[in-house]
Amino acid sequence: MTSSNSPYSAFAALLASSGKPVSPAELHGLLLGRSCAGAGFEPEAWIQDAVELLGDEPADNVRQALIGLQEMVKGELTSTDITVVLLLPSDDAPLVERAQALGQWCQGFLDGFGMILGNTALSGEAMEVLQDLSAIAQVQSALEESEDGENDYMEVMEYLRVAPLLLFTECAKLAPVAAAKPSLH
Repeated sequence: MTSSNSPYSAFAALLASSGKPVSPAELHGLLLGRSCAGAGFEPEAWIQDAVELLGDEPADNVRQALIGLQEMVKGELTSTDITVVLLLPSDDAPLVERAQALGQWCQGFLDGFGMILGNTALSGEAMEVLQDLSAIAQVQSALEESEDGENDYMEVMEYLRVAPLLLFTECAKLAPVAAAKPSLH
């Protein structure tokens, strides 16, 4: 599979063609972050949040792609299969490019998560995950083309495929609490 056929490249080309120099990784991170924080899967609400990142209303083809991306994320978060596929450059892309996208993904995730949850109190474990994501968002330039760099990248990838699910599970438990109104008996 050549890198030009990867979903990442296709999405990058689509965004570029619509004049939006936004990283598909950051966009996917944003979507997953807000979804994990309990935003739900209402397409219009997602499009509105995406517009903040994109700068304006997306063209129809971009809108369709955004909705498709959301369907994919919804499927991953609600299935019993505990892994998330990250929208990142394929493995044959230079490590620097992949690491940069990984950092953008983490940044997008944190933005999306914070957009929805604000300052809601989370468990220590969930806070650690968010701190890890924040750290990963900073380190992308530290990875270098080497076997160690590749190994570090793969380890981070593996972590990011399960870490969001922990947050999704925790926030799903928080949601009913936030929605519960005090009874008037």
